Amino acid sequence: MKAMASAPAKMILFGEHSVVYDEPAIAGAVNKRAFVEIKKSYSNKSILRSFDLKFEVELDTINKTYTLKKGKPGIIRYILEALNRVHDHTPILMNLSSQIPIGSGLGSSAAVTVATLAALYRYHNIRFNKKSLAHDAHMVEQAVQGVASPLDTLVSTYGGLVYLSRKKKFEPLKINFNAPFVVGYTTKHGNTGKMVKDVRTLKDKNPKIINPVITAMGNITNYAKQAIFKKDYKKIGELMNINHGFLDVLGVNTPELSRMVYTARECGAIGSKITGAGGGGSIIALCPGKIEDVAEGISRQDNVLRVKFTKRGVSSRVRW
Repeated sequence: MKAMASAPAKMILFGEHSVVYDEPAIAGAVNKRAFVEIKKSYSNKSILRSFDLKFEVELDTINKTYTLKKGKPGIIRYILEALNRVHDHTPILMNLSSQIPIGSGLGSSAAVTVATLAALYRYHNIRFNKKSLAHDAHMVEQAVQGVASPLDTLVSTYGGLVYLSRKKKFEPLKINFNAPFVVGYTTKHGNTGKMVKDVRTLKDKNPKIINPVITAMGNITNYAKQAIFKKDYKKIGELMNINHGFLDVLGVNTPELSRMVYTARECGAIGSKITGAGGGGSIIALCPGKIEDVAEGISRQDNVLRVKFTKRGVSSRVRW
């Protein structure tokens, strides 16, 4: 018997970092996924391997440690935390495959966490629903990062375009929002946990400056929600540009991200900003009528990913 699960990446449109402080956020699942397969190991060891990410490790699921066999498993702490919480520590063989660049700001850790938990629940015949899965995945991310928003794991679990309110109320946005976005990403990976901690430190040192910035980012998200329902691309782009300025104030920008943001605008994007935690990773550019121009401009020095929003969330099954 083998248990299989997959979960989508996400793209945050508005609300990075401010969502950690109970401000609203808007994000959507995109059509790049993480895939996990679990089956019994017939040796006395648990093995995790990924052919596309080019690593293999031997797992100690009790102590949340691993022995590296080859490669560099940049996302393993989330998998170990999920295994420690759910698995009975019998030997398993676990395969991971991902279409999502690791550390890109597109929710690779959330997608892997959600897919890992769903596969584990299937493997152990544990009943679950999307609400409980999203909660458990958030607990895993919080344990690894120290501070984590539930947004990424909600999107990876449910799919679609979602709004998370100041009261942490989850609201699917029932709209076909096929806005023309280009994602640019660097080879420099961001570290979500470090970025979240750095912003908290900045906020604690300068509360009278940073608290109003975070509140303003929440207001931008609410204005953007109205603009999305109106499909007012010009307003959405304007708000993206303002939001990027605030993210720069929070110290999560980098020269590479800034280069992509301004290249996108120079090539015709009406809005561009960091997506995700920053410190590396990705930017998104809204570019109606200019997709090819913007993609070509960014790709001269960085990487481009073409994504579409998807309504498909987590998927899991068992095969005998």
